[in-house]
Amino acid sequence: MSKRLASTQDYSALVDAFDTWLFDCDGVIWHGDRLIDGAIDVLNLLRQKQKHIIFVTNNATKSRRSYKSKFDKLGVQADVNEIFGSAYAAAVYVSSVMKLPKDKKVYVIGEAGLEEELHDEGITTLGGTDPADNVAGPFSLSKYEHDPSVAAVVCGLDTSITYTKYCKAYQHLTRNPGCAFVVTNEDGTYPAGDGILPGGGAVSSPLRYALKRDPIAIGKPNKTMLDTIQAKHHFDPKRTIMVGDRLDTDILFGQLGGVSTLLVLTGVTLEGDITGPDASPVIPDYVTPSIGDLRQAA
Repeated sequence: MSKRLASTQDYSALVDAFDTWLFDCDGVIWHGDRLIDGAIDVLNLLRQKQKHIIFVTNNATKSRRSYKSKFDKLGVQADVNEIFGSAYAAAVYVSSVMKLPKDKKVYVIGEAGLEEELHDEGITTLGGTDPADNVAGPFSLSKYEHDPSVAAVVCGLDTSITYTKYCKAYQHLTRNPGCAFVVTNEDGTYPAGDGILPGGGAVSSPLRYALKRDPIAIGKPNKTMLDTIQAKHHFDPKRTIMVGDRLDTDILFGQLGGVSTLLVLTGVTLEGDITGPDASPVIPDYVTPSIGDLRQAA
């Protein structure tokens, strides 16, 4: 059963118990371009207490550098090396785990941030923000020039998704032997300021249905993301806690990685998702209404 944090003593004990704090961003630190009340105060408090802070997000629309710009704009202290996005993790997977040969390419369903991370890993991309692939309308195979050098399709959240992108990705995945199908994350939805919108998992689902094939998933809750973090930062899992707003990604990610978990109710997960007969089987170690509540530990 989860421990409900309520008193000053609860919050002080929690802060003292963990040296490394992994934070989801959307729904935990901010909603869209609006900070969650008290988030900066809590992050500053943790830094004052010499805690190690790492931001872990499944958002694949931004590179770490562009994500840093968002932190700066919102007044949140963060170093690029403290930011781990699923776009970066997917790029590292393709370059370092798949060991993509230099003469091979990646077809992207996604936005500029995903392209930037792939390019930083020395990977040539097609699709993505290319204007030719971002036009609405029918797709004609008779006018399509197939590229046999595409060795992977990487799919993230794409707010400009087109039928053309799906068709080209499908051609690569079915015509190029061994072409890998990689998704940055499998989030069905994400919190977007004033509500909930379809996420990266929803964008990739038409391809999964057409192919009758599951992709290699990189982001939370998959351990691949934690492996990427541990390759750059050394921490003791017993003294580490994951703070998130989603049971199926953030909290499960923490559990699969062997770290403690804190659920906040400012994002996707509601009270009804953790109580009653229809409660999720994924149970966080701790629950608090908002990250701002940790100000009581000051």
